Parts: sequence; structure tokens; C-alpha cells
Amino acid sequence: MKIESVDLFYLSMPEVLDIGDGSQDALLVRLRAGGLTGWGECEASPLVSIANWCCPMSHSACKNVRDAMLGRTLDSPADIAAIGRHVREIGLDIAQTDHTYSGIDVAMWDLLGKNLGQPVWKLLGFNKALPKTPYASQLFGDSPAETHDKAHRSREQGFRAVKFGWGPYGHGSVEADRDHVDAARRGLGSEGVLLIDAGTVWIDDVARARQNIKHLNDCNVLWLEEPFVGGALDAYHQLASVSGNVKLAGGEGAHNFYMAKQMIDHGGVGFIQIDAGRIGGISVAHRVAQYAQTRRVQYVNHTFTTQLMLSASLQPFAGDSSSWIAELPVEPKPLAADLTTAKLPLRDGLVTAPDSPGLGLDIN
Repeated sequence: MKIESVDLFYLSMPEVLDIGDGSQDALLVRLRAGGLTGWGECEASPLVSIANWCCPMSHSACKNVRDAMLGRTLDSPADIAAIGRHVREIGLDIAQTDHTYSGIDVAMWDLLGKNLGQPVWKLLGFNKALPKTPYASQLFGDSPAETHDKAHRSREQGFRAVKFGWGPYGHGSVEADRDHVDAARRGLGSEGVLLIDAGTVWIDDVARARQNIKHLNDCNVLWLEEPFVGGALDAYHQLASVSGNVKLAGGEGAHNFYMAKQMIDHGGVGFIQIDAGRIGGISVAHRVAQYAQTRRVQYVNHTFTTQLMLSASLQPFAGDSSSWIAELPVEPKPLAADLTTAKLPLRDGLVTAPDSPGLGLDIN
């Protein structure tokens, strides 16, 4: 097959709120070849990625993504790998290249799977897609009472694990943080898996982050996610050495394999969280998942947008038995919630990458 067209669609809610919710807009990729259509999504600022898609050449390592795509052969995973190498070579000096290309890589895997009649996870070499425990991913409430109600509602919906992040956490006093975590634990119950996401709020301030660690251990929190910005590896390592039973999680900001590798090797994380819509697509995410396995770090998808990206993000570790938990956003805006004609089903409280060809979901 020859890639005939790649079209980008910028979608947005009528009003975009100033909150940590990436489901308020979307940049979809539609790729056509051989009479088939593949879909992907870029998890990045849409207009910046559109500029990267079509900007004029500045020099030999500063070219747009578009000119590397059209007319290329797409018949095998090896073709996807070759296209990825070329895109990164000519876009080396544009920081947005991997973000933009991520959605295209996802669309190529979707189309290739449809052409070969195989789910993407099988093309990646897995024999079976294993069920994962989904955690209900959501923002902290504005008050501890609201956080409690959200946790209780997730438990009633059948979720065994719940994550709260961003919102007021880390922006006020240590006591205020504790009140929210206590409320979450009460609402979820003692048996549920509780995860906390600090949203990089402490930048690289290890001393401030340490003030929350004892209480997180007391509340039996599984992980503290992104206490610091992604590049603050020394801060991650220092906090991990004193975090007790609470593991650190991070990596969603990684936009290439090497950033994720550095986090695994030097950050002391117990969970590496990768967004296939940022890191360069399913191809690079799968490479990180394989590397994490060799380092005994659990791979987790980062997904806070659509069901299309949930499917894409499950593919890279679909058959990995050592990584058991998966992010599932439960408060998406209507744009994200309605983007696909169907949703991945939860069976016995578990989620599994689809068996259908490609990503297994159709765009509405």
C-alpha cells in the first residue's frame, strides 16, 4: 500500500476550562492507503502540532512531518519503523515532532491491522491480550467532601482502583493534602487500590514532597505520581529512597524513548507511565514497555482523553503479564466520550485491548 492522504482534524469543546483535563480538545489523524482508513490521535496542543505538520523547511533537520509521509509504503511493521526513523531525522530540531508524529504512528498501526486482519497487539508480537485492572482516573474534588463522593461513586461503579490528581493537591498546606487523601480512602474503602497524582506540583522540591510521604504510607497508597517535573531525575531518586511502600510513578511527559529510559534507569520509579499520543506512538511505547520489563519496572499506559487512545495505549503492553494496571479516565468531556461509536467493555471489572483488527474502534 502507498500512503495516499493524511488529514488532521482539530476538535474542541465550545469552552475550554483552565483545569488539568486533556479531554477538552483533540487532534485526530485520518490516514488513508489501499482503500482503508486508519485513525490516530495526538496528545498535544493541537494548533502547535498542526504547525509542525505543515511548516516550511528551515534547514535539513528542521522539516515538517507532512513531507515525510505521503507516498510512503505501508505493508508491514518494518515500514512503520522506517517511516518513524525518517520523520525523526528530518525533524530533529523541532521539539514538537514526536508529539505530532505520535498520532500518525497510531493511525498507521490501526490501518495496518485492518489490512492484515489482525489486532495491533498481535502485530507487536503478543500471543494474547491479557486483562488489566483499570483505575478510575479523575481530578481531585474542590473539597475533601467532593473527593470522598467521587471515590465512593467509583467504588459503586465497580472499580477496584481509583486515582485522584491535580486540582488543589500540593497547592495548599500539608494538612489540606492529607484531608483529601483521607477522604479518598474513606470513599474507596480499605480494600481498594488508591493512587495519588501530584501533577508535578513540587517541581524538584524533595523536602516539600517528603512531608506527604508518611501519610501516603499510612493510607496504603500504591503510588505517588509525578511529584516533580519529568527531568528532575535526582529529585525522583532522592524521594524514591525514602518513600517506603509508596512507589513513585512518572514518565507521561516523555516524548522519546530516551527520556523514558532515563526515568527508568535514574529516577527510581516503580511504574513508568507512557502516553502513546506523546512519545512517538505505539511503536516507541512498545519499546519502552519491553525495556521496562528488563528493569523490573511496571509499565502503565497514560490516557486521559478518548477511547481511541485508550485502545492505542493498551496495545504496547497488552500481553505483558508483569504489568497489571491501566489508566481509564472516567470524567471525559462529551467531545472525548462521544468520539468513538463504542467503548471498550469492562468485564468482571477488567479491561482488555480489543481482538478486532487494528485498534478495534470506529470513529463517530
